[in-house]
Amino acid sequence: MLTKSKIYLSSPHMGGSEQKFVNEAFTTNWIAPLGPNVNGFENDIEHYIGGDKHVAALASGTAAIHLALQLLNVSQGDEVLCQSFTFSASANPIVYQGASPIFIDSEPDTWNMSPELLEIAIQDRIQKYKKPKAIVATHLYGMPYKAKEINAVAKKYDIPVVEDSAEALGSRYHNNYCGTLSDIGVFSFNGNKIITTSGGGAIVVNSKEQKDKAIFLSTQARDNAPHYEHSTIGHNYRMSNVLAGIGRGQMEVLEEHVAARRRNFEFYKKHLSKFNSISFLEEPENFFSNRWITCITTDSYELREGMRLALQEDDIESRPLWKPMHMQPVFKDSIYFANGISEDLFNRGLCLPSGSNLTEDDLHRVLNILIEFLNL
Repeated sequence: MLTKSKIYLSSPHMGGSEQKFVNEAFTTNWIAPLGPNVNGFENDIEHYIGGDKHVAALASGTAAIHLALQLLNVSQGDEVLCQSFTFSASANPIVYQGASPIFIDSEPDTWNMSPELLEIAIQDRIQKYKKPKAIVATHLYGMPYKAKEINAVAKKYDIPVVEDSAEALGSRYHNNYCGTLSDIGVFSFNGNKIITTSGGGAIVVNSKEQKDKAIFLSTQARDNAPHYEHSTIGHNYRMSNVLAGIGRGQMEVLEEHVAARRRNFEFYKKHLSKFNSISFLEEPENFFSNRWITCITTDSYELREGMRLALQEDDIESRPLWKPMHMQPVFKDSIYFANGISEDLFNRGLCLPSGSNLTEDDLHRVLNILIEFLNL
């Protein structure tokens, strides 16, 4: 008896050349966390995003955010303004540094950080405590945040911005690639991202000096000496040459993956927009989303959950939108500036299967389950 295969929310999708680069690492014995694939992968990313940026390949996007905060001298007792509607990896590194996250709610056009609330929060913290040390803003689900407005507020108060582009490689804002729009950019190459290195990430900086410092900190901060000498606390955050080989092969198919995910979005939109209870997040003018995940909002929590459970019954993975950080138990005592938008999105929003390797049959299987449920 034939059984249906599981449809994942966003599974890895190999392009074909990854094995070649990995084999080269084995053949030449470049297995350590350095080597030609690491250099090549960094060069590939730098060439892709343009803008005279410098990239260091790391073990994860979380590591990249952590190093970004260190480069900005965030330390014990500081406050960092952070988007609330995001994954916890945007906020956790703030705590690693002994700083406190101050959470900022979303605006409705992109679901990302509200520039208006951001300024209110800055003014409040300056009045009550001291000026925040940094801002962590996220391009959620591949949709760019309002970089012009966020950067204007940041510049007004002279606060640097860490641009969390973990979900937005290939997305563009006014024809500039996400990851290049603010002071320091961050990418993730986790297994579910637009391209993957199994596990991995990268930090994007404006100078070779910043890149060198990031690499120094990511390789246990070993001083230049014939023995192991350390005058700074470092981390084991560098990407391995083997995983970078996967990344080099993935970069060859990045644009194909973006195109495939955008087709997924258009497929769902074409067939589900006829239901008044379903809405899609559209791109504002001059915004280009990689559509890493296709997200919908429904009329109610009950409808959202009914759809999720109907898909689950057929072994199809879907997921509620991110639970805001200010609602998380671990951050229950954190200060937040809320307008209710992210809580509402969490209650009514659903992520649909969006992998670049979904087949037409897969998409129609998802669609048929949803239509059957919505027509009940």
